Amino acid sequence: MNEEKILTKHPQGKNGKNINKQTYNLFKDALLKILSNYELTHGELMKQINLKLKDKFSGSISWYAETVKLDLEARKIIERIDSKPQKYRLKQ
Repeated sequence: MNEEKILTKHPQGKNGKNINKQTYNLFKDALLKILSNYELTHGELMKQINLKLKDKFSGSISWYAETVKLDLEARKIIERIDSKPQKYRLKQ
């Protein structure tokens, strides 16, 4: 049986990645839920996503989280805030 795939986007126009749509949605939902409550640095965001998905996903959480985060940035769903240190939030 063929798995449905999604081609992710990159905010700098680089090539995206073809990933399983179910996996994409798992990471997208987790990232959006985490960022609905907080503005987080990259490190804080990766720590939260690892805590949230460690029992639900057996692959490389950091790789998928980064890929989906970049896609959400490219789609203007989340954004980087120009602060020190740089943080991420839901696009307002």
